[in-house]
Amino acid sequence: MAKDAVVNLIDNLRRQLEDLAKRLASLKVPLQIDRKKEQLAELELQSLEPGFWSDQAKATEQQKTRTQLEKVVKRFDDSSSRLKDAGELLLMVDGDEEAALDLEKEVQSLEASVRAMEMERMLSGPNDALNAILTVNVGQGGVDSQDFTEMLFRMYRRYAERRGFSVEVMDIQPGEGAGFKNATMLIEGEYAYGYLKAEIGVHRLVRISPFDSNARRHTSFASVWVLPEVDESFDVNIKPEDLRIDTFRSGGAGGQHVNKTESAVRITHIPTNTVVVCQSERSQIKNRSTAMKLLRAKLYDLEMKKRLREKDKMEAEKLEASFGSQIRNYVLAPYRLAKDLRTGVEIGNVDAVLDGDIQPFIDAYLLKQSEENNAM
Repeated sequence: MAKDAVVNLIDNLRRQLEDLAKRLASLKVPLQIDRKKEQLAELELQSLEPGFWSDQAKATEQQKTRTQLEKVVKRFDDSSSRLKDAGELLLMVDGDEEAALDLEKEVQSLEASVRAMEMERMLSGPNDALNAILTVNVGQGGVDSQDFTEMLFRMYRRYAERRGFSVEVMDIQPGEGAGFKNATMLIEGEYAYGYLKAEIGVHRLVRISPFDSNARRHTSFASVWVLPEVDESFDVNIKPEDLRIDTFRSGGAGGQHVNKTESAVRITHIPTNTVVVCQSERSQIKNRSTAMKLLRAKLYDLEMKKRLREKDKMEAEKLEASFGSQIRNYVLAPYRLAKDLRTGVEIGNVDAVLDGDIQPFIDAYLLKQSEENNAM
């Protein structure tokens, strides 16, 4: 690298570090770093009290809260420390090409860390930090849409794996001939719901159908719905007498077990006529537990929508419309392009998108939502 190029690189790194310092400082108050440190100190004192572990459920919940707080504080403090070290290293580079290139890698890593904190700053909803229950449903398009439903299910599974989230398949209803009619997964990880709620809506695929002997272009649709996983602490009143629980033999592939054991569970909440089904496990007990998770999430969602309609009918209607609208096109023929219709973001590498690389779409959506909320 020429000497002038090294000098320009160092100048650029200086400007980037100055910008990162300003952005990081602006995050301290919104992320409530000082308050979180106070909360951690309070939780530490509580954990030292006699009998702290006598209430296992309460102690476990407090430890979970502590872990979440520590993660936010540690990332902020680590970024602050790394930013300080990078500033000191910048003063010692002095035209050294190798040192400048090493510093460039560190600045890029810092940029990613600060950007992640900026994105999570936007996730301030009451449920954003929770796990997500994601369902993909087949739409118009016959067997092609069933295949597309399976493709989307895999896309979200790969996305979760990329982010280090864990995935539990809750239910799969196989399609006739290929793919899925619908499928549901539980995605566990910090801000899983906050990120994945950006994917709610109708998705559209255009491609040469592998199921058409004449190799014609087909359009397929599938819809995505995302719910937060809520636990017993949320205000969801489920009375045993309001439930009808049916068991039946699982469908689809599964060998002899499928034919002989009534392990699948269907739970109907009679007052709301809400139905959930789970048949992904061999154990009826596990399927029932999973189905109850899904039912709790659906009833919570119904209650929140009811409250929103009572509070602001226009806002509720706007919410329903946005959730039901087409949000993204995946075109594989005659050209290749994935385009989000809400933000205008386009990605030419559709294969990467369908392999789970959807964070650019999610980030753009969250940024747009944040800007719209700030403008109100």
